[in-house]
Amino acid sequence: MSDLSPPLALYVHLPWCVRKCPYCDFNSYTLRGELPEEAYVQALARDLERQAPGAAGRTLASVFFGGGTPSLFAPHSIERILTHTRSLLPLASDAEITLEANPGTIERGRFAEYRGAGVNRVSLGAQSFAPATLALLGRIHSPDETCRAAEELHACGLANFNLDLMYALPGQDVAAACADVAQALALAPAHLSHYQLTIEAGTVFAGTPPEGLPDEEAAADMLAPCAAQLAAGGLEQYEISAWARAGARARHNVNYWEFGDYLGIGAGAHGKLTAPDGAIVRTTRPREPRRYLASAQEPAATQRVAARELPFEFMLNALRLTEGFAPQLYEERTGLHWRDLDPMFEGLRREGLTAFTRGRWRATAIGARFLNELLVRFLPTPATAGERLSTAS
Repeated sequence: MSDLSPPLALYVHLPWCVRKCPYCDFNSYTLRGELPEEAYVQALARDLERQAPGAAGRTLASVFFGGGTPSLFAPHSIERILTHTRSLLPLASDAEITLEANPGTIERGRFAEYRGAGVNRVSLGAQSFAPATLALLGRIHSPDETCRAAEELHACGLANFNLDLMYALPGQDVAAACADVAQALALAPAHLSHYQLTIEAGTVFAGTPPEGLPDEEAAADMLAPCAAQLAAGGLEQYEISAWARAGARARHNVNYWEFGDYLGIGAGAHGKLTAPDGAIVRTTRPREPRRYLASAQEPAATQRVAARELPFEFMLNALRLTEGFAPQLYEERTGLHWRDLDPMFEGLRREGLTAFTRGRWRATAIGARFLNELLVRFLPTPATAGERLSTAS
């Protein structure tokens, strides 16, 4: 790979939860019986062994343990996965290593053990600080457990943690949304993910929507006051749903948003690699844990992304960033010429949906609010699907 190779990350999917939340459409499964921890850790090792040669010579900038609920796995299992990873691919000396955790699955003292295992960042699923709302969302923790988890993170030297916080929750108004933000800020997180509850197909909420769900206008009305609170609390917005203190942006997620490369291991994990010839290759693993356990040593399914699909794939990520992206990054990450898209962006600028400042294109406030409608513009149409996009030199 050339010096222009994108950063490389590793995503590790741990798919089990104590309970499946009614709004969740992630590839997660309610734990029934004993957690097959040892078998799964061994399967992850075999999976990475098969995929690592495709990233030979490259260094991992970040590792992310996602789920599911990764904090169901013992610290020594996380350490084994990281040790095996280092034996196959080098980790950067300052690699960001994140573990998602549910406050309801953490025993006292366990964060210190995760830190000893190599974790240096935690993402804590708070979602809300209203007990009744947490119960409605199917969460198994209480507000007090979130507070105790945050205290323990600070005490053990893991102050670089994220809080997940939802808004536009059933029965929630602007005052209640702001109260959640205030309580989250009181815990002094380094990062906060603030995102709207959406009803996704295939979830329990899709079949039986909760009562009192705010409409789109009511949800939009919550954004400005919550954003003002977050800014006053010392956090800066750098992505549609992400706020961070100085130096605490989620590097793993930024790599996604800037169309970087990543290996994906675990049930249902996806990966993206830039091949030596510049082609973008997607990888996928079987979704169902039993199928994954039986096939972890088999090669991942791969598919080359057609050039006509790359503009949409790139914009799906990059237009989420508040600072946007430089045209040079588009060329480096897709291998395509910017000149093919420049007229479209000029047209979007005239519509007030994009802006060009300091050498970067970004979505305007209106463009960000209606991002899905904006992104549709980049989908290949039957008329353009057969056209050949020019390749950047």
